[in-house]
Amino acid sequence: MKLWQKKYNLNKKIEDYTVGNDFQIDHVILAYDCKASIAHAEMLNQINILTEDELQSLVNELNNIIELSKKGEFVIEKSDEDCHTAIEKYLTKKLGDTGKKIHTARSRNDQVLTALRLYYLDNLKLIKTKIIDLQKTLEIVSNENKGIEFPGYTHTRKAMVTSVDMWIGALKDSMDDNLLQLEALYKLLSQSPLGTAAGYGVPITINRDYTAQKMGFAKVQKNPIYAQHSRGKFEAALLSFLSLLMFDGNKYASDLILLSMPEFGFFNLPDEFLTGSSIMPQKKNPDVLELLRANYHVVTSAEFQIKSMMSNLISGYHRDFQFFKEPVVKSIEIVQNSLDIMILVFSNLKFDKEKCKEAITEEVLATEKVYKLVEQGMTFRDAYKKIAEGY
Repeated sequence: MKLWQKKYNLNKKIEDYTVGNDFQIDHVILAYDCKASIAHAEMLNQINILTEDELQSLVNELNNIIELSKKGEFVIEKSDEDCHTAIEKYLTKKLGDTGKKIHTARSRNDQVLTALRLYYLDNLKLIKTKIIDLQKTLEIVSNENKGIEFPGYTHTRKAMVTSVDMWIGALKDSMDDNLLQLEALYKLLSQSPLGTAAGYGVPITINRDYTAQKMGFAKVQKNPIYAQHSRGKFEAALLSFLSLLMFDGNKYASDLILLSMPEFGFFNLPDEFLTGSSIMPQKKNPDVLELLRANYHVVTSAEFQIKSMMSNLISGYHRDFQFFKEPVVKSIEIVQNSLDIMILVFSNLKFDKEKCKEAITEEVLATEKVYKLVEQGMTFRDAYKKIAEGY
């Protein structure tokens, strides 16, 4: 039975269309909803809605649901619509009237907001760890290959001399900035919406500060209308951060694809990182880098998908919000996997010192020649013109 069940049954085609695959996606937030429900039950005990025995029974069963979920043994039916209904249905079946009390002073609206926030925060911690691991890898690779020089490019043409440690250092510095953005984003997301219900609060006095503290949020999101407004806004901010992370992956994948071509040969990947062709036996293809490059566009499109769907809606909840969930979940998974791939690739990347040196042809040194003349007293413009005569 649905949480909103009336005296009629929903048309089957309408149910299929409105539920979509939400009941499947909800497995990723089920444990977080249980954790939020435990905090909520403890607060209901504080305000005398639940007795001590009822509270303990609910906490035990919610923890049991988490364990069942880990084993893949907790089922969310399409008829449930989402994990919130499945959880309450389970609790009511196990505990009778005690299970029916868990929804007191909340709505599925603030339930899903809370569970998603907890899911986002947990995954941001994991992403932070992976960024730091990538930086450590970059530091090792840079130190091992210090002093290897190769041509830098502008306009896809040889420009000036650069080095492996400068090229890798640019990615490491970018990750420093990404960590700054992550900290700001974490602070934004660390606001508890639990207790805002369907966007207009609840008509009884509850302790929202208590539940926020229990769940580990930094603060309470006080205005209930804004809690609904922030759904989509916070997701867009998260996706913007994730897309910038993927931009770094895109940039370095592009460099590696080009500069590992036999025509360049500056960098080399192990054979076991390369795929083959079904028709051309000689091919060793950098598919992993091409997919890393492409996944930037997948995550960026998710950001614009969310921003587009959240616009032109009046205040309050709309079912459109249901479509915010999948793009974010998918993007988080892409970013975590992509960071793992970047660590793996850089850990195994080889640099051909001789080919790098051979590629530093005469024109790459033109700017250095200009500045040698400047050091001898010639004005920059005259030195520039003198060297330019040879090209």
